[in-house]
Amino acid sequence: MLLFGCSLLTLLVWCVLVFARAGFWQVRKPAPSPAPAAWPPVIGVIPARDEADVIARAVTGVLGQRYAGRLHLVVVDDHSTDGTADIARAAAVALGKADALTVIGARDLPPGWSGKVWAQSEGLAEADRQMPDAGFVFLTDADIWHGPNTVTELVARAEHEQRDLTSLMVRLRCESWWERLIVPAFVFYFAKLYPFRSVADPRSKVAGAAGGCMLARRSALARIGGFAAIRGELIDDCSLAARIKAGGSIRLDLADDSISLRPYDDWESLWNMIARSAYTQLHYSPWMLLGATLGMVLTYLAPPVLALAGGAAAWPAWLAWMLMAVSYRPMLREYRQPAWLAPLLPLTALFYLGATLDSARRYYLRRGGQWKGRAQAPVRS
Repeated sequence: MLLFGCSLLTLLVWCVLVFARAGFWQVRKPAPSPAPAAWPPVIGVIPARDEADVIARAVTGVLGQRYAGRLHLVVVDDHSTDGTADIARAAAVALGKADALTVIGARDLPPGWSGKVWAQSEGLAEADRQMPDAGFVFLTDADIWHGPNTVTELVARAEHEQRDLTSLMVRLRCESWWERLIVPAFVFYFAKLYPFRSVADPRSKVAGAAGGCMLARRSALARIGGFAAIRGELIDDCSLAARIKAGGSIRLDLADDSISLRPYDDWESLWNMIARSAYTQLHYSPWMLLGATLGMVLTYLAPPVLALAGGAAAWPAWLAWMLMAVSYRPMLREYRQPAWLAPLLPLTALFYLGATLDSARRYYLRRGGQWKGRAQAPVRS
């Protein structure tokens, strides 16, 4: 009886997720928006810290945009030691766009600021000097390449729908075995946490964005007080989205032609990617960690365990496992991965749970938020 009751509970959980979570599992791309009457000036900002291996492609992607309005790019060199700034300049020269790029060095990191947000703040200040009439700020990362129509499509969507923030979840690399197992699930989990339909709905409090590709209206950034409003945040993109949505309209979609250049060829690099900010997402709360652990166990691990242990008597668990696999299939298809990976989602969830617990361990060892040589999580008192 206990086994059947637990099985029924897992089925209920998946029925709620599939049918009452804003269709988070569905992969939908927006239709092209009509062109605005006039294309506003756009200025891009890329924070970069020791990105010599990817910065050239990132700069080339932004400066290679087919945008009908004025477009300028600011690269903020955040105390790099590998020649990032020189490589960025060389990329602009090679493209014949040297005058469209400004490279500045970030000042020393002030207390209370996370590194990336400080670099973005420095870039925004320089953007105001370079293009004070900019209508939008294009925020991206040093390891992202954008197709030539990205800015045009984002601006058209923002103007047509009157959005203060339009964002794209860039396509992550999915080539190695570990990437194929983990990456589509990462996007699936993100969409479950921040359903894209809810993000775009002004009646919903859900606010999310993807830092690799965000187009923010300059007036909206001014309204929230710039990046100082999120100065200490490690999950800066979603924090920015929440601030902007409190007084405006935002949208988040999956990208087709914006691609991450960052490889994750082994399990350790993917583990570290998750562990770097997972406990931050839980607000460093042991109670939220406990709740997240129980939730992951009930949602992803219990269905296959109960189904295999109970056989036919645990038929609700079998149905729950089937709903899990069916709902995961569209994301696997989006990432061009085989359908047989869908039933293995519980294994991926176990990997994520382990990395999340390790994220908490690192925090209590005062090693949280490790990135580019900085431990950025707040020090535990």
